[in-house]
Amino acid sequence: MTRIKAAICRAFNAPLTIEEVELAPPGPGEVEVALDAVAICGSDISYAEGAWGGDLPAVFGHEAAGRISAVGGGVRGLAPGDAVVVTMIRSCGTCPSCRTGRPVYCTSPPRTAPLTLTDGGALAQGLNCGAFAEAVVVDHSQVVRLAPEAAQALPMEAACLLACSVMTGIGAVVNTAGLRPGQNAVVIGAGGVGLNAIQGARIAGAARIIAIDTQPDKLDAALEFGATHGVLASDPAPWKQVRALTGGQGADAVFVTIGATRAYDQAPRYLARGGRLIMVGMPHSGDTASYEPVILAATGQGLVGTLMGDAIISQDIPWMVELYSQGRLKLDELVSGRWRLDQINEAIADTKAGHARRNVVVF
Repeated sequence: MTRIKAAICRAFNAPLTIEEVELAPPGPGEVEVALDAVAICGSDISYAEGAWGGDLPAVFGHEAAGRISAVGGGVRGLAPGDAVVVTMIRSCGTCPSCRTGRPVYCTSPPRTAPLTLTDGGALAQGLNCGAFAEAVVVDHSQVVRLAPEAAQALPMEAACLLACSVMTGIGAVVNTAGLRPGQNAVVIGAGGVGLNAIQGARIAGAARIIAIDTQPDKLDAALEFGATHGVLASDPAPWKQVRALTGGQGADAVFVTIGATRAYDQAPRYLARGGRLIMVGMPHSGDTASYEPVILAATGQGLVGTLMGDAIISQDIPWMVELYSQGRLKLDELVSGRWRLDQINEAIADTKAGHARRNVVVF
């Protein structure tokens, strides 16, 4: 067992506490990663607030990068010293989801949590990672090795964003929606995930990329990341502006990147005939949205859920690293602030205030 520091959630809606915990060594098929950086994602905050339930005490955090410090038996292609991106996507490779190329939805049960309290008490590994800590032990399928030249050129506080916000935003556009060149996209929410959906639409060759947000400064950021237009969500009937910008057509794909039911209620209004609403942001359990099914049926529109951008990390993360190396993908610009582990509650508060693109805890 290795003793490390971690930020523990002992009660929902309470500050995290920095404590020493015990980390078990990697078992068969597992790797231990000494973390360099972990970003604060809205999902971590929602879990810590009790939005989706779960066991406590727990260590959350799932958007991380670092270097392998130990490997378990049977692990191939990974070695101590390798720089890696650490994700929450654990894939068994044999369940129906994995066999059909959808590892994000792997149905195999999680392994025993490698974390325990110093008194031997149970400690949940949130989102299969528990990365609000100095080190993690995860399944080998959850990490992607960075080539030495990439690891040298890509700062770890930027690399960690590939594990969730970048992959989720771009993947929702490229993998889930299959957006094609010349189509129109609307992105509701210009936060961390929304900015990456905008980047994904730009990379996919969208004709118009229209960002919707309540804050003018976020719309300015959206334009920096590739949006062609910005519309304030607070304007009367913003969907009418979208129709005007698209010649009366509407959007071929609308990406809701925030977990607000009001956004989901309004999102179908932006759709073109045959358009798809891509459901990225996750409201709290029990929240509901309402639609008129007859309109969706009569216009051939659809609602599609997406988790982690339907990514296959072994191919999607290296592709995104290559885009970064070519100057075609912004990563460094996504990092709003760098914090120590003992500042994590301040970083969470800053994130909840809505100003950060991504706050990163740097070790």
